[in-house]
Amino acid sequence: MITPETCIQELRDTLSRSEKNYDMETVDRAIRLACTAHDGQRRSSGEAYVCHPLQVATILADLGMDTDTLVAALLHDVVEDTATELSDIAEQFSPEVAALVDGVTKLNKLAFSSREEQQAENIRKMLLAMAKDIRVIIIKLADRLHNMRTITALPEQKRRDIARETMDIFAPLAHRLGIRNIKEELEDLSLRTLDPIAYKEIEEALALRKEARTRFLDDIQQRIQQKLSSVGIEASLSGRVKSHTGIYRKMYVQGKSIDEIYDIYAVRVLVNTVNDCYNALGIVHEMFRPLPNRFKDYISTPKANMYQSLHTTVIGKEQIPFEVQIRTWDMHYTAEYGIAAHWKYKLGIQRKDKLEDRLAWIRQFIESQKDVDDVEDIVRSIKTDLSSDDVFVFTPRGDVLTLPVGSTVIDFAYAIHSAVGNRMIGAKVDGRIVPLDYQVKTGEIVEVLTGPKGKGPSRDWLSIVKTGEARNKIRSWYKKECREENIVQGKAELERELIRHNIHLTEARMADFLLAEAKKQHCDTLDDFYASIGYGGIQLSRIMPRVREDYARLIESEAPADETETIPLTPHRYHNGGVIIDGMDNCLVKFARCCNPVPGDPIIGFITRGYGVSVHKKDCVNGPQDPAAAAEPERWVCVHWEEGVRQDFKASLLVDASERIGLLADVAAQLASMHVMICAVNAREAKGNHAVIELTVVVNSLDHLQSVIARLLKVSGVSNIRRSRT
Repeated sequence: MITPETCIQELRDTLSRSEKNYDMETVDRAIRLACTAHDGQRRSSGEAYVCHPLQVATILADLGMDTDTLVAALLHDVVEDTATELSDIAEQFSPEVAALVDGVTKLNKLAFSSREEQQAENIRKMLLAMAKDIRVIIIKLADRLHNMRTITALPEQKRRDIARETMDIFAPLAHRLGIRNIKEELEDLSLRTLDPIAYKEIEEALALRKEARTRFLDDIQQRIQQKLSSVGIEASLSGRVKSHTGIYRKMYVQGKSIDEIYDIYAVRVLVNTVNDCYNALGIVHEMFRPLPNRFKDYISTPKANMYQSLHTTVIGKEQIPFEVQIRTWDMHYTAEYGIAAHWKYKLGIQRKDKLEDRLAWIRQFIESQKDVDDVEDIVRSIKTDLSSDDVFVFTPRGDVLTLPVGSTVIDFAYAIHSAVGNRMIGAKVDGRIVPLDYQVKTGEIVEVLTGPKGKGPSRDWLSIVKTGEARNKIRSWYKKECREENIVQGKAELERELIRHNIHLTEARMADFLLAEAKKQHCDTLDDFYASIGYGGIQLSRIMPRVREDYARLIESEAPADETETIPLTPHRYHNGGVIIDGMDNCLVKFARCCNPVPGDPIIGFITRGYGVSVHKKDCVNGPQDPAAAAEPERWVCVHWEEGVRQDFKASLLVDASERIGLLADVAAQLASMHVMICAVNAREAKGNHAVIELTVVVNSLDHLQSVIARLLKVSGVSNIRRSRT
């Protein structure tokens, strides 16, 4: 097992090999403080906790980051996990170091209504700190990289959660910052956790070809080197293999075999000048046959993360396609280290505003996310807006816009300016009219057709656009310009969802209930709540599970005469309404309306305050998976049905069927023929010409219910019937 002494020595060796002049006295003080603060703490693997910040600092030293960044890395967990305060760090080191530590520190000490809300705020805080000082996210990336390297010590589900977050958030950020090595390692480590079988298959396939690959790449490099030298071009060549994740995307997403991936092998050519890049390209095309549509010029049109290079895929006499990447040394430093190259090599950057220009996208991204409360929206925006796959599209004036693959002409319009998007009525691509959901491609010239001011976007565009920027600008327009319409729209949408989930209260009680939900969404009034739903700021699909839980708790807490069914005691039975309760006799019993148990269902009891025992199905959404681990385990009791009990019980069913005239009548007729009483019925449309019928019927046992289901399945068009668990 690795020791703190080993980690300290590794960090010092890395710093001594560097050409940078580090303040070793300050670094040593930070090491001592980290060791003291984390003394006695252990990681899940059992190693001393201080090894983690030491190795994070070593990763940053390899990137060439400055002394303040290394000190902040060494101390990045002391505020979160120890008694050390930010003021202590500011006093012992500097306010700048304290600000970096604060930017990396999570918001664990604040109260949040859900884990998702906490994750959203942590991401937002990280992005805001990143806008002030880009070193915050570089520290966070190094921190996540070391956590991924040591993730095997964690439980499986936690590993998968961390790997998914890494793939969705941190790998795209590393890509957008141009730090290729960290981006590819984060992706590969995440893939190994999320799909270990596929990862192993790729690893074995590459291992089988390793010897032949090495010989092939060495031969290609030697031939290109000799040819370039003969014409006076000084070049350095190296070979590389596509990352596991890159191969995975083409094999398992695009359905290709490993032999169909043309850029699995690549030769990298580093030259001194841009002219040498294009001259070398001509020589490579002279030596090998280029494959059509496989040439990309990222020098004249750089990627959004500052990446520049010439890419071409060629094939030689061996009939093995391979990629050739040609770039200058400065381009190579930027390609490998991205924004970190500013600290490692300086790259001729003399003025701070030059770096500010390179990071303008951060402020734009944060601005587009400032009104977004849903963590899924933030994550989706990071995955799309910071995607590694981009298209380069031209305006009629020749300006180039970079958009994620799959972006539509609406995304293009909003990328130009929000006013252009809001007034858009159509678009032309290469001179021809296209529909608004047309996905733009690299090299196309897009012209946006606009109408009079005040027209505004359509709500339907929210389901068409690809980028978070466009989606948030559309929502922002509706939020500002259409409040009354949003209130009407939001109220109608919410009422439909409440009916669909069988949530019914009197008007006064419903207003109180919804106002409590509105407060949880940071809305002061019901109108604010409805308006947020109307313009898309609050997603009903995200909040309805919690609304249902709150409703079930409300019903559970009220008198059984109002909302629940009480089974009266019968004098000739020693049990309670057909249910035997372990350790209790002559106790009032009620059957929970949230799951409507019937004889034969596995059940469990909950001791209510003043209303006896509430009986739930064991798989009810309001019941615990493990009663012993519940918040109040002493209130959950064992109950079971009396043998041979025959009483009337209500059961709720969901009937899926093809939509047709007379469907509901046929269902009702079938139940009438079985003398089964219908207590409630609600029919609604579903997608794809389907219908859903919600039924509450009276049965006397689970066997009786199953016979009812079997008979209903014979009705023409009925495809599936299931018990309602709402």
